[in-house]
Amino acid sequence: MAQAAKSLPAIPPRNGEPFELHLLTGARFWDQTAFCLYSLQLHCDRPIRPFIYDDGTLLPETCAHLQRIAPQSRFVSIEQIRKNLDALLPQSKFPYLRDRWEHYPNIRKLIDPHLGSSGWKLVIDSDLLFFRRPELLLRWSSEPRTPLHAIDVQTSYGYSNALLSELAQNPLAEKVNVGLCGLNSDELDWNQLEQWCAELIEREKTNYYLEQALVAMLVANRECTIAPAEDYITLPRPPEAQVCQAVMHHYVAESKRWYFQTNWRQFLRPNESR
Repeated sequence: MAQAAKSLPAIPPRNGEPFELHLLTGARFWDQTAFCLYSLQLHCDRPIRPFIYDDGTLLPETCAHLQRIAPQSRFVSIEQIRKNLDALLPQSKFPYLRDRWEHYPNIRKLIDPHLGSSGWKLVIDSDLLFFRRPELLLRWSSEPRTPLHAIDVQTSYGYSNALLSELAQNPLAEKVNVGLCGLNSDELDWNQLEQWCAELIEREKTNYYLEQALVAMLVANRECTIAPAEDYITLPRPPEAQVCQAVMHHYVAESKRWYFQTNWRQFLRPNESR
């Protein structure tokens, strides 16, 4: 897959207003990012403009491959990110967020695109493939008014519902999934996020789903744009995992077998698909 990502066929240039999105990637995941962007651009009649955040391992040659797939890519270096962290999220005032940033990469999807920024942003995971035009995402990006998220196969926040609801001061929606996550940077209160992290960790320890829990808390009791689960599928299963009729698949857990064994190959030239 990594070798094939280096030679994905060219897509004719698109015209129109760029579709902006944000992704975190690095040496272990750049090929997934490549296929995600390639499949997205293949099904968009507008150019995509990805903002790609370096996890500290992104190499110049892999940046070049991603730039070829999406010529309007913008890269945010780890040096830029750390400088922003030190200026706006200093260790002395935000010890929990900084600790999680260092030791829990998922939270970088929340911090890196939004810290010190403004406006609405769509942050997506790299382990996505697109099979049809993502009408909902394109409409939302043109005129975002409410937070956007995908739907999970089950509620996975890692913390007790009582604690999450207490801190958010609102009941949380079920099954919020952040494989697609549209938020307004201006609305993020970093002091509040630090306090939430501190309370969650002190009372119920660290958890892999912390980032998803924080987003669920941020959108609690708010009107949201929700990507329909039948079109934007988290954890596709057969027969859909094989026929790929949905708009998008998010390959989590056991669905990764379909991703790595077969589905990325759909985007190669015919003589390279075996």
